Amino acid sequence: MTEARTLHISKISWKDAPTKSVDIAGTTFVYRQLGGGADVPLVMLNHWGATLDNFDPRIVDGLAATRTVIAYNYRGVGASGGKAPLTIGEMAEDAIAFIRALGLGTVDILGFSLGGFVAQDVALKAPHLVRKLILTGTGPAGGEGISKVGAVSRIPILKGMLTFRDPKYYLFFTSTANGRRAASAFLDRLKERKADRDKPIALGAFLRQLKAIKAWGLQRPQDLSAIRQPVLVANGDQDKMVPTVNSKDLARRIPNADLVIYDDAGHGGIFQYHEAFVARALAFLAK
Repeated sequence: MTEARTLHISKISWKDAPTKSVDIAGTTFVYRQLGGGADVPLVMLNHWGATLDNFDPRIVDGLAATRTVIAYNYRGVGASGGKAPLTIGEMAEDAIAFIRALGLGTVDILGFSLGGFVAQDVALKAPHLVRKLILTGTGPAGGEGISKVGAVSRIPILKGMLTFRDPKYYLFFTSTANGRRAASAFLDRLKERKADRDKPIALGAFLRQLKAIKAWGLQRPQDLSAIRQPVLVANGDQDKMVPTVNSKDLARRIPNADLVIYDDAGHGGIFQYHEAFVARALAFLAK
């Protein structure tokens, strides 16, 4: 694999990281970058409906303490231009083009939920670009319950509207005291950035992403034994959006995979246990 170039070292935090952009074949993709050094950079891919402001500051800052972290918006999401793709495959092709546009020869990728679908496809389509993968709150093509994400999310989204809460309060965390405390803390962290916030996702892009997720859930299973890179799989033990069984399936089917399951945690298990997750992720990336 090609050695990653040395990137500019920055000590800024995620809430203050400037929003940058890169043009890819006439479409503008926005991203934020922090950390630095000569290590392989880590590209972060986020969930359905997420913009740059939905990355957890504690996780990004924790990972950026020892390496370069780059997070970007998919096509058609937030301030990124173009129209949101209708397939995970198209999102993966965009991710590959984004990595190349930044002049990166090799990267690590952390994908959460939808981002985990994309990360798997990137590793299969362009294995030479990927050194290690972290797959969180996610599952394989054709995985159990993935095609039903929209149906599962409908009531929590409605409940969020009725209670004036972000739907992630209900979707990403358990209803236990621990889960509710973690949900409130996570949502508070997402509000820490005050200036230069991203544009919210448009309804059309939100629905197109949902169609891509459903198609992924109905897609024929991929040959995950072709992913030869080291992989860390993480999830909560009670993920209702992308059922936890899918994380176990990923760890079973990918030859060089480690699995961590967090107790009393849902889809957002890595946010609830962000300190433990960052420590585990950094140790995994440093091997």
